[in-house]
Amino acid sequence: MNEDEKYINRCFELALNGLGNVSPNPMVGCVIVYQDKIIGEGYHRNYGEAHAEVNAINTVENKELLKESTVYVNLEPCSHYGKTPPCAELLIKHQVKRVVISNTDPNPLVAGKGIQLLKSAGIEVICGVLEEKGNELNKRFFTFFAKKRPYIILKWAKTLDGFMDINRSEPGNNQKYWITNEKLKILVHKWRSEESAIMVGTKTALNDNPQLNVRLWYGKQPLRIVLDEKSELSEKLFIFDQTSPTLVFTSINKENQTNITYKQIDFCNNPIKELLDYLYEIKITSLIIEGGKELLLSFINQGIWDEARILTGNKTFGIGLKAPEIIGEILFRETIDNDTVEIIKHTET
Repeated sequence: MNEDEKYINRCFELALNGLGNVSPNPMVGCVIVYQDKIIGEGYHRNYGEAHAEVNAINTVENKELLKESTVYVNLEPCSHYGKTPPCAELLIKHQVKRVVISNTDPNPLVAGKGIQLLKSAGIEVICGVLEEKGNELNKRFFTFFAKKRPYIILKWAKTLDGFMDINRSEPGNNQKYWITNEKLKILVHKWRSEESAIMVGTKTALNDNPQLNVRLWYGKQPLRIVLDEKSELSEKLFIFDQTSPTLVFTSINKENQTNITYKQIDFCNNPIKELLDYLYEIKITSLIIEGGKELLLSFINQGIWDEARILTGNKTFGIGLKAPEIIGEILFRETIDNDTVEIIKHTET
């Protein structure tokens, strides 16, 4: 690993601190180095607040050293006025000597313009350092611009014999059945805190009455989304408790309520595309789909997914609702207290 890679790796570490808090912005870390010594570093903490470069420069005690320093940042400095002023102009103002970047910003408002501004000011710019690792770090942000939809994570739990739910056709079988252990419940809540939104279908809302919020972990609440084509869900369900923002896709025109938005879509004409187009419009960069089976399969069958996170509990049902089957590249597998976590990446052909 050379010097540039070492400090870009540090940018990645810093950037990760913003996971779940900066969306729809990317995760960005910044390191400032003078004579092989870090004199400042920072990261983008929350959407709408100062960017990584600003926070890093603010930690530099002697600003005169910036003229002989290298600024490392994992994403191209912005060149436009948004929630904050352009970071490229800030670096030019301080006359930094050199800027090393991992990824070019895919946002059309930037897309190379920040790099050009720096070069035009006589600053040496190096691009593409650990580019693939940078792509993985900001996979949500890059997918949002490349595919004009959120980064989609499919998630379900299943038993050792492959069932995701009990047989609910028998009378009295309407209670919740937890498949995995307490540690994996905590992990699921951590996952929720890292994404922009979480969605379930009508049957899952009816059968499980999920809260779809973060309770067992500290973090930002995701936007709760439910499909309710015929407006058949009871307003007594947790998802309608108005404790956090909720979006309901329905075929019926309904008035919004406090913290509840109703979006009318056509369920007869590929509702998946229509709902994803709307999520793109409101800048939802990532989406966890927690069920049920029909909703999961609709995304799997159309090939519209990026990751699947499958939890396998150490128990059997014998009979019930079979879990979906999915094919992809296994990125991660770990056993935690006899239950297994598996993360699968969608490999497009």
